[in-house]
Amino acid sequence: MNPIPRFDTTWEAALGQADAAAVTLGRDVVLVRDLLGRASLLVDDRDEPLDPDAPDMARLREEFPDVTRPFTGAEPVQTASSLFAPEMFFDSAEVVVRREREPGGAGQVAVLERTVVGADWSRDTEPEDVTSADRRERRIALYGFKGGVGRSTATAILARHLASRGYCVLVVDLDLESPGVSSLLEDPDGLPAHGIVDHLVEAAVGNESGLDLVTRSGVLPGIEGNGEVWLAPASGKPREGEPYDYLAKLNRIYSDLPATEPDGRPRPFCARLEDTITACEDLVAERSRRPDVVLLDSRAGIHDIAAITLTQLSGLALLFAVNNPSTWEGYRMMFRQWAQRPDRASELRGRLRIVAAMFHSAGDAKRLGALRDQAYETFSELLYDDVEPDAVDDLLDPDAPPVFHPAPLDSDAPHAPIPILFGNDLVGLDPYRGRDWLEMPFIEAAYARFLAALDRLVPKPRTGAS
Repeated sequence: MNPIPRFDTTWEAALGQADAAAVTLGRDVVLVRDLLGRASLLVDDRDEPLDPDAPDMARLREEFPDVTRPFTGAEPVQTASSLFAPEMFFDSAEVVVRREREPGGAGQVAVLERTVVGADWSRDTEPEDVTSADRRERRIALYGFKGGVGRSTATAILARHLASRGYCVLVVDLDLESPGVSSLLEDPDGLPAHGIVDHLVEAAVGNESGLDLVTRSGVLPGIEGNGEVWLAPASGKPREGEPYDYLAKLNRIYSDLPATEPDGRPRPFCARLEDTITACEDLVAERSRRPDVVLLDSRAGIHDIAAITLTQLSGLALLFAVNNPSTWEGYRMMFRQWAQRPDRASELRGRLRIVAAMFHSAGDAKRLGALRDQAYETFSELLYDDVEPDAVDDLLDPDAPPVFHPAPLDSDAPHAPIPILFGNDLVGLDPYRGRDWLEMPFIEAAYARFLAALDRLVPKPRTGAS
């Protein structure tokens, strides 16, 4: 009995058809997968239209639907010359090239995913959308594939630590579906009138001017000198007598925006989120000084917020991990997505650092080593360059191509875990019961190594902080 074709197997069959068509026809092809997972194959014949009744085309139209059922597109095989606007497919910024064209031979094979979420894990950014080098260098993303690993608490503790050393710190709460860091940094009455969701929804219709997006934290103890912590919350503080529907806004922020002028460019969600964070940074600069460091408290899981924060908005990305199978399988899913784009993977991997979150040391030094070994295995398999056992001489050859594959015990490598020790006092923490919790001895003990490591990784302040 033949197995029932499923989503993954039919997609593999579609990829095989695309590879074969590029060779047989000698044309570029784009394999499109729509929102329901249905596949269509587009053949680029804009330079020289193909005869739709030619034997190779007839065979392709017969074979492609046969191997892709039930995930076959409504128009399974089409040529560019038959499309109303072929550039929307062949020239899309979201096209991912799987195989380059060969001189005088096979055409290029590319994939175009039409998805509701997730495109930003591998999306190419247009020059106008890319965060400026200085802004991105000063942004640090804090992310965990799994929730409940102390990411927001670590964000607040890091913000206070940097401010105590004279930094101007902006914390942006990007965990929009489950805001948390805001309560650690400010009392409810001190929140600004607006939040991240307000800028996203108002900017979509050109109405973002004058929003009150940031507030200076007044509840953190132990900050002396010129250090400051500013907060851009996910939600604003509803004013008395004024309506405020957070969920209605949240449900409308993730869409890409079409061009507003005939020759204009669409505004994908990644560009819109960049605009929002930039607006928050500019407000802090207007009210005090430009932030030395911006901490982006990202939401957990596979989500567009996380994708954009890690791949496009930050210069350093802290990946919180606990040593269990679900965590590493989650990071493998992410890394596999990046590995499909070697250029993206090579650009990202040097900006990543693993954080051993809520680490139960209990005097067992082997536990941290086990987590490091698992992280090394994951990075080596998917993000580091392949190194053959007999290629040691090549690594020492100054004329050989550069190879990025840090040693297992390299303490500065992306896979080298930065530990945060577990403390029972952090479970169920209620910051409103006492703002002095940040000065408790168990905080210093739990976060000492984490903060020391970040002191080395965080960019120096713009002006003379200690």
